[in-house]
Amino acid sequence: MKAALFLGPEQMEIREIPTPKAEKGEVVIKVKACAICGTDLRTYRSGHKKVKPPQVIGHEIAGIICEVGEGVSNISAGEPVTVVTSVGCGKCRLCRAGRENICAKAEALGYFYPGGFAEYIKIPAESVAQNTIIKLPASISFEEGAVVEPLSCALNAQTFLNIQQGDRAVVFGAGPIGLMHLELARAKGATETFLIDINSERLANSARVVKIDHLINSAEKDPVREVMDLTNGEGADVIITANPAKITHELALKMAAIRGRISLFGGLPKDDSVINFDSNIVHYRELGVFGAFASARPEYEEALSLIASGQVDARKFVTHKLPLEKITEGLNLVKEGKALKVVILP
Repeated sequence: MKAALFLGPEQMEIREIPTPKAEKGEVVIKVKACAICGTDLRTYRSGHKKVKPPQVIGHEIAGIICEVGEGVSNISAGEPVTVVTSVGCGKCRLCRAGRENICAKAEALGYFYPGGFAEYIKIPAESVAQNTIIKLPASISFEEGAVVEPLSCALNAQTFLNIQQGDRAVVFGAGPIGLMHLELARAKGATETFLIDINSERLANSARVVKIDHLINSAEKDPVREVMDLTNGEGADVIITANPAKITHELALKMAAIRGRISLFGGLPKDDSVINFDSNIVHYRELGVFGAFASARPEYEEALSLIASGQVDARKFVTHKLPLEKITEGLNLVKEGKALKVVILP
């Protein structure tokens, strides 16, 4: 089969490698669509501690079951599916509670296991046993199916935020995940939304994809002052940092309204992850500050339901569809901010 192999920073090569076979407990999927994630871009640019080259990356996957190994039930060849990325140990308290994404020993498709930037992907027995394969309804396309994973991650973060009717919601980061957060916040009742980014073109493009009340270029204006001025000095009820910039974590505290909720959604570089954190702000304003990492099956199912019902139009986040041979072009489109979701069609 053809596969895009990550060989090291800025090195991606299309090669012929053996097509996987389903052994006992395993499943092989014919990949029909695999979207590029921000983590895929960071891995391509700088490497990743859990990705040992040569490796097939990519984890926002949709495809068709083509082979089922011995002992696997309730899954049949020919069924369209998506797959939960995280693979837990299957034994710890968190795994037993269905939260494999935060298992201390979690591995993942597209990192430890070969991913979806290939014609086929093998789902390991550990993953299959954790009920990670989710059937797609016939009503949605494979491109929409590839959006289930990022939408599920946004849903996981928002479970902590209790967004309600009348809330003011701020998102840092005009990438696809930031826009998904805004879309979900609006659907849950937020009546005033703010998008903050350093790129005016990205902000303008974002406003053509989702409804946004206020666009703030933080390279030109103080975002805290802008949010406070636009809210009559009250601040925002919900702030989500959908980017990897530590300054946004610090600014979020300063623009939060009394009893506001903050999601530190975007992970920071491992060697620069300590922020200035005034705990008195949290104390006196009664703020909630939450982390969120990846997602698990319940969020995938909710994301799929939102897309299938039309409550979230996944198609509008997909701006480019490219063949496997053009994966480097797709990565560069994401890097340059010229695309939202790039979907690779192997």
